[in-house]
Amino acid sequence: MPSLVAELGYLKHSDGKPITYMYEPAAGIKRQNCEFELVSMPIMDARHLAPQPKIDVAGFELWEAPTEVVDFRNDKEVSSKYYSEASALVKASTGASTVIVFDHQVRQREAGRPLLSFGRAGDGSKPGAVGRVHVDYSEETGQKRLNLVLQDQRLAESIERFAIVNVWRSIKGPILDTPLAVCDARSLGAGDLVAGEIRYQSRNGELYLVRHSNRHRWYYYSAMHRNEALVFKQYDSLINSVSRFTPHAAFDHPEATEATPLRESIEVRCLAIFD
Repeated sequence: MPSLVAELGYLKHSDGKPITYMYEPAAGIKRQNCEFELVSMPIMDARHLAPQPKIDVAGFELWEAPTEVVDFRNDKEVSSKYYSEASALVKASTGASTVIVFDHQVRQREAGRPLLSFGRAGDGSKPGAVGRVHVDYSEETGQKRLNLVLQDQRLAESIERFAIVNVWRSIKGPILDTPLAVCDARSLGAGDLVAGEIRYQSRNGELYLVRHSNRHRWYYYSAMHRNEALVFKQYDSLINSVSRFTPHAAFDHPEATEATPLRESIEVRCLAIFD
């Protein structure tokens, strides 16, 4: 199977619970109290898998998903057109009865392609590619997100199963320089996940960082174009689900050159509710 070898940013060590500031903190405070290590890992091109991965087994799947959106940097157009497209896509891929899109983020690889980190240089106002292996939600914040989206405690308590799902795509040409890699959820061990705190200027959040394991199986889709969408699971409340968490990270493609266009992408986060 076609594959390449690239570096992925795993958690190496932390002084207590890992904490990362997504902006420049006050004088005397370190931007992070943890260390990361770049580990060279084989990353296989999932286009050549047969059968293709499914979200409830491997944690991710690719869809041919044309969009009517012209300008993904226009928030009004994204919310009025793309949210409904993403909702329909998540319903089709997961079988959820209700899907609520609650967030989106547009990212661009930084000029000069500096070392990949959390994609928030300087004051954090210009999101770049995230090179740290992570899952956007932990066990705790996955449950909190349900309440935040629904804003109805009684309704939230009545839901037996829900999931948080991302839809990720290029918003320009084919992605050639900094693809998104996803880890097969079946290769993940519970001990690989470490809850870490992310501090923004107006709020704090918690996600999972990931310790390296040789068991991890990594995939990407080569040259993803604008009419394709990668759908992957961030959290699933179903304890015995095969894929509850899907680690992911950007990586610098070893064949990219200075002339390779910078990656521009959008990610949409969805709450999927099952009957």
